Amino acid sequence: MKNTFGNQFSVTIFGESHGEAIGVVIDGLAAGIHLDMDFINAMMDKRKAKGRISTQRKESDALHIVSGYFEGYTTGTPLTILIENTNTRSEDYEKTQDLLRPGHADWTAHLKYRGFQDARGGGHFSGRLTAPLVAACAILKQMLEKRGVVIGTHLAQCAGVEDEPLAFGGEALARQLRALGAVAFPALSSVKAKAMQAAIEAAAAGGDSVGGMLETAVLGLPAGLGEPFFGSVESTLAGLLFSIPAVKGVEFG
Repeated sequence: MKNTFGNQFSVTIFGESHGEAIGVVIDGLAAGIHLDMDFINAMMDKRKAKGRISTQRKESDALHIVSGYFEGYTTGTPLTILIENTNTRSEDYEKTQDLLRPGHADWTAHLKYRGFQDARGGGHFSGRLTAPLVAACAILKQMLEKRGVVIGTHLAQCAGVEDEPLAFGGEALARQLRALGAVAFPALSSVKAKAMQAAIEAAAAGGDSVGGMLETAVLGLPAGLGEPFFGSVESTLAGLLFSIPAVKGVEFG
């Protein structure tokens, strides 16, 4: 029952949705890496609930780095980040604690942990556990950008509304990726962004939800990464992406 990805470089997540805290341990970071906390906090802010288009659970998501970091730099030992849970409202789940919700991991968790799991808010299977992943990825994104690797994602399609397409490559794509990093809602077109948000709110008002498609581009990645078969870049990324419960399909261009 492991919650770790990676070998020489590993990421371990821990905690439950309504526990005291959630967090991540990053092992394998070299010593002397400067961490831009403003950038990391900005990435955490992007994940926070926004208005009526996402969860109504409001969390500050303040990061507490308790090891592996000293005076602005990594020390080379495991870097541990804690994020406190402050808005849990566990009483909301008392009436439904014995109900197994469709589309959730309630039944799977009950079987795997023989009823000893913390089921409040989905426990360890909650989307809340994406918060420490965002913190870890913000650190890694800084490291990649220093090596000339730029990553950006937009909401290509949502509720039948399509965003402007990403450029095929070159400086045009680089400008789009930089622009996406500066907006709160991940769409290239402000007009399409408003239409998507309106569709999400309309569905929520009727007690429903909508799906969508994310499109990610990576610039500057060196050729030849990954292993020739089982550990290819695509197979590794696919496994990681499907670890996010909401992801139901992955396609590589």
